[in-house]
Amino acid sequence: MIGTLKKFFDFCTKEHRRMFYHTLVLGVLIGVCEALKFPAIGLILQGFLSDTMSEKTVLLGFLMILSYVIIESFLRSRQTMLQCCAGYGECANKRIEIAEHLRFLPMGYFNNTSIGEITSVTTNTMEQLGDTATRVVMLTTQGIINTVIIVALILIFDWRIGLISIVGIVLFAVVNTIMQRANESLSARKVENDTRLVENVLEYIQGISEVKSYGLTGRSKKKLKDSIVESSHMNTALEMESNRYIPLQNAIMKLTGVAILLFSIRFYLAGTMDIITAVIMMIMAFHVFAGLETMGSYSALLRIVDICVTRGQEILNLPPMDTQGEAVTPETHNIEVSDIDFAYDKKKIIDGVSLTIPQRTTVAFVGPSGGGKTTLCHLISRFWDVDSGEVRLDGKNVKDYSMNSLMENFSFVFQNVYLFHDTVANNIRFGQPDAPMEEVIEAAKKACCHDFIMALPDGYETMIGENGASLSGGEKQRVSIARAIMKDAPVIILDEATANVDPENEKELMDAIKALTKEKTILMIAHRLKTVREADQIFVVDKGRIVQRGPHEQLIREDGIYRRFVDSRTQAIGWRIKSFC
Repeated sequence: MIGTLKKFFDFCTKEHRRMFYHTLVLGVLIGVCEALKFPAIGLILQGFLSDTMSEKTVLLGFLMILSYVIIESFLRSRQTMLQCCAGYGECANKRIEIAEHLRFLPMGYFNNTSIGEITSVTTNTMEQLGDTATRVVMLTTQGIINTVIIVALILIFDWRIGLISIVGIVLFAVVNTIMQRANESLSARKVENDTRLVENVLEYIQGISEVKSYGLTGRSKKKLKDSIVESSHMNTALEMESNRYIPLQNAIMKLTGVAILLFSIRFYLAGTMDIITAVIMMIMAFHVFAGLETMGSYSALLRIVDICVTRGQEILNLPPMDTQGEAVTPETHNIEVSDIDFAYDKKKIIDGVSLTIPQRTTVAFVGPSGGGKTTLCHLISRFWDVDSGEVRLDGKNVKDYSMNSLMENFSFVFQNVYLFHDTVANNIRFGQPDAPMEEVIEAAKKACCHDFIMALPDGYETMIGENGASLSGGEKQRVSIARAIMKDAPVIILDEATANVDPENEKELMDAIKALTKEKTILMIAHRLKTVREADQIFVVDKGRIVQRGPHEQLIREDGIYRRFVDSRTQAIGWRIKSFC
């Protein structure tokens, strides 16, 4: 338990850790106020039971109890406010911290980790830390503090009753430890089930069109339903496991209270305890373990807290790419790749590649699927770090640039465009949120998307839905190009940007790409002959190596992958549908 509490506090940021520590100090003061009520009750009893009853003594005791109640109420209010501010503030900060950390992780992490798992950590896990965890931690610590202070006061009154209290606490601690160990495996499975549930929900929603087209709605729905039912059963199992021990914990505390009551009477009858002390001990017997009982009920969730902290810390412990370079503005945009290697999960993807791309030239990467084209472009733009060799921009290793200053030099247009659930205008100005509307419209016109935007219900202020769900594929591509035009980076990477465009949108998209790439350094990955043959250089990538290089006219005369690529595309263009009627 102590280890989990320490782990939680260490996980918190300094500001919120300080706030939690303040709540602990307030908890001590609250415990002192609760404990001091009993001597005040003793003062009142003394006034009643003495031969010469003093109204002044009774009034003093009453005023003491009233003042303790008022102070305790104020302290509890302050403690609750700090606890909420620290809990929800820490939840927000950790989400932002994890998001920032994810920004600088190598892309391989996202290839190897499901979006559901990442989403679960940033939603379920952080929500439990912000709400459940902080309440559990604070109630647990408050219960311990109150019990320790009151037991210490009992020891001052009568050490024998104090020892009985300590025996009860030891027995309680044994049962509580057994309960937490019993919950350990169930808590881990609960978190895994929560993650799996998020994954299946995302999979169901994102793949709903495929599910419908293949008539598998029932099977997909069953998979989601099974995850929901499993999560429900796991939550129930965790509660039931805790409920096996919580009644036993409470019984130990109640029986210890009864023992205090009986021994106080016995000691009084034996003449070894005065009546006032005996009455105070009997009153305290019903209050001494109230905080501990509350702690016992909530401490069953401490294992969940431990796992949540561990999952959040696992992401934050992932080594990010070294982004602490210099903020450099290159004078030229010549790109040099020198003998680079890169492996992912021990599988070599890029093997000894060297090439040079002069600024304001266009190069195309072609080759079989899985040959390493996209990976090579990602290494050039430092989405990943090379294992060996160097990638240089303007003669300077890209690792020596700060990540922000390096990214200022690159714009990307991917085959699978991601648009945010926001207005069209905000999606276009994504990289420059303060850009005026005139610049947004100018970029949209260059990207040949102004006309269809104006046809939308609210024009540029139309909400386009998550991932551009309300736009066609060609329209999303052109909005993505408008976004890249707004950024106006000197190096453009086009990753299969025209692969899935229908013929009606092809001309507009090609015009948009021409506007984007004017006077820029272009790196394109493409399978369309029309977009490849006009490149200044063509690099044929196969099995992580550059097996051919040169302009179209040179490569078409060589026997190799490129000529076979051109021949297959030429044959595909000449295909016709034969009529059998």
